[in-house]
This record gives sequence, C-alpha cells and structure tokens, in this order.
Amino acid sequence: MMEEFLSGKMQVIPYLSQMNNLLSNKWLILIFRLYIGAVFIYAGVIKIIDPVDFASQIQNYQILPYSTTHFFAILLPWVEVFTGAGLILGIFVDGSSFIISGMMFVFILAISQALLRGLSIECGCFGKSGSMVGLNTLFRDIFWFLLSTFICFRKNKSFEILPKSV
Repeated sequence: MMEEFLSGKMQVIPYLSQMNNLLSNKWLILIFRLYIGAVFIYAGVIKIIDPVDFASQIQNYQILPYSTTHFFAILLPWVEVFTGAGLILGIFVDGSSFIISGMMFVFILAISQALLRGLSIECGCFGKSGSMVGLNTLFRDIFWFLLSTFICFRKNKSFEILPKSV
C-alpha cells in the first residue's frame, strides 16, 4: 500500500475530479447564485423595513458595544441586498460571493457564541419572523456558508455580466 502511494498509483483524493466537475457545472452554480441571492435580498429588505428592531436583535447577541449596533443595523441590510442582487444579476459575482461568505462566517461565530453562552434570543436573520438561535440555525448558516464559498471558487463564470476577480 505504501509503495502504491509513493509511486503515485494510489489516488489520495478520489473525489477531487468530481469536485472539479461540480465547480465547473454552470447550471448548479446558477442555481446556488439565485438561491443565496434571493435569501440575502429577502433578509436585507426585511431588516431595512424595521432597522430599530434589527438593532435590538443585534444587541441581544451581546457582542458589539451599544453605540455601534445602530450603525450595523443600517449598513448590514444594504450590504445583504446589494450582494444578493449581484449574485442574481451576475454583476461582480466574485466580490458578492466573497462578501457573503465573510458575512456568513461572522454570523456562524455570533450564533455559536450565543449557543455556548446559553442565550435564548431570536437570530435576527429575517426580522421579527426569524427563528430562535439553535443548532438548526447554526447548521443552516453553515450550509449557506458552504454554498457561497462554492460560488466563490467556481470554475465556470457563465451567466455573468461583469465577472470580476477579487
């Protein structure tokens, strides 16, 4: 077995070529872009409608100083809407997916710390209709993080008006 490995006859990662095929599948990438884009536009619009409620939901995480929650309650929804629109319209897809992946990473950290600290709060993801912070919210955000990261590293840039690199 060691001889096969050293000679290169044994495939170390047998699914690498399959993953490469997925990253090149233009239809799968388009579906992921439309899905993540719609989620972020919807989430952003809901928060834009009621920024005061969103600011209190941010404050419930007990991470940011009170003085910054209103700033993020106003800025974050617009970033969500513009990056979601970028994914759907095919404009600056690289930048949009990179920003969304970064936001999802921060959301995962925020939800994780809330779970570890035993906070019983709404996630704030979709305004007042959001769910309570729990493992289901964490796993959903991890799934969305994986999809947005997948879009980031796609090989096929079909259906894009302005494909720009990060």
